Amino acid sequence: MSALYLYPVWLRLWHWLNAVVFFTLLATGISMHFALGWLIPFEVAVPVHNISGILLTLSWVAFLIGNAFGGNGKHYLVNIRTLPMDLVRQVRYYVYGIFVDEPHPFHVSTEHKLNALQTLSYVGVMYALMPVLIISGWAFLFSAELPETLFGFGTIWLVAMAHLLLAWMMLLFILVHLYIITTGETPTTNLKAMITGWHREGTSDEA
Repeated sequence: MSALYLYPVWLRLWHWLNAVVFFTLLATGISMHFALGWLIPFEVAVPVHNISGILLTLSWVAFLIGNAFGGNGKHYLVNIRTLPMDLVRQVRYYVYGIFVDEPHPFHVSTEHKLNALQTLSYVGVMYALMPVLIISGWAFLFSAELPETLFGFGTIWLVAMAHLLLAWMMLLFILVHLYIITTGETPTTNLKAMITGWHREGTSDEA
């Protein structure tokens, strides 16, 4: 049995607060988009969505600061030289190896807690999709200040489509993320790590 302390308190707090904020944004956003007043009344969904968007912005800034100065940023570095083969091995494991009880091709360490596929997807989400989602949200909030047209299209329509597309992409990421949580040594290994801070291998749920 081995145990690694990979998730400091600040990172765990950020993770769970971010999850609450994001699911709130999804619930209010879906309610507004499909006019689901029975889910969340429109007059409630709008201010809650706006406040949650501001909190998501602050959360994202905290993530950047934490990665830059809290030591967590090293886990988001992509090794271009080994990336192609690492991705092939990881994808093969997720689509085949995990179902025939093959050993995991990646082993967590204090230097690398994310496998190649996780690293690439998290970098794409947190450093590419998330800032554009946030910017489009703020553009929505201050839509009265935007020009009427952009590239021959209505600016608000472009912002709305971008925000909607990014929101669905983030929802897809969350669904995949929830599945990946269950692919540790046991279905609850990764979840327990994000609760306690300790990643343990060589244990079972009964231990």
